[in-house]
Amino acid sequence: MPQIHLDEETVARLDALRIDDEEYDELINELINIYEAGELALFRSGDAAE
Repeated sequence: MPQIHLDEETVARLDALRIDDEEYDELINELINIYEAGELALFRSGDAAE
């Protein structure tokens, strides 16, 4: 698995989002899913405008 290095501010922001000692992997996966869902919604709304 790739390793990434985050600055202290980013880690603090992630810690603020964690619920009940949630693992970072779980949090990152959730954030990616939210991002992808938003991207999909924007893509679909673009199709509706045509």
